[in-house]
Amino acid sequence: MVFFCLNEEGQGLVEYSLIILLVAFAVIGALTLLGSNVTAFFRNFANNF
Repeated sequence: MVFFCLNEEGQGLVEYSLIILLVAFAVIGALTLLGSNVTAFFRNFANNF
């Protein structure tokens, strides 16, 4: 039982997973808010190119 309490190998993995999850939510939120503007920008860029 003491071994499981002292074993911290998975702690870093959980922390990195939470950071990646937070970044993913931020990206999804930004794309939701700015999605139409980004789409219009790339469409305009493609048409002018």
